[in-house]
Amino acid sequence: MMMGEYHHNIDEKGRLIIPSKFRFELGEKFVITRGIEECLFVYSLDEWNKIIDKLKELPFTSKDARTFMRMFLSGALECELDKSGRVNIADTLINYAGLEKECVIIGVNDRLEIWSEEKFENFFNSNIDNFSDIAENLFSAC
Repeated sequence: MMMGEYHHNIDEKGRLIIPSKFRFELGEKFVITRGIEECLFVYSLDEWNKIIDKLKELPFTSKDARTFMRMFLSGALECELDKSGRVNIADTLINYAGLEKECVIIGVNDRLEIWSEEKFENFFNSNIDNFSDIAENLFSAC
């Protein structure tokens, strides 16, 4: 399970350090793609293949399925770390997530998320007051 929050800067060449805590779990090669709230999702190849298997079950006749797959898969890139533990992120993904300098890398169970610091702070601050209500709604059905 990946968890935790780390702050690193992305350099002018689009390179970002992946915290050493996550490197083993990601493996030698991993996938980065567009996330859902203007962040990037990072998956190990094993987790990525689980998602692909689920996507294959979606009906191609569904407009939502086609749109989601286009958005999610067209941005997906197989990546690997350099010797310094950095990943080179494509410009299209940098632009999508609005990554400029300060980035937040968070572990979210089966994936990492890469956020611009500003967008993550906005997301966090807009949800902090509802955190207990969200937890109650999610876990009351269990």
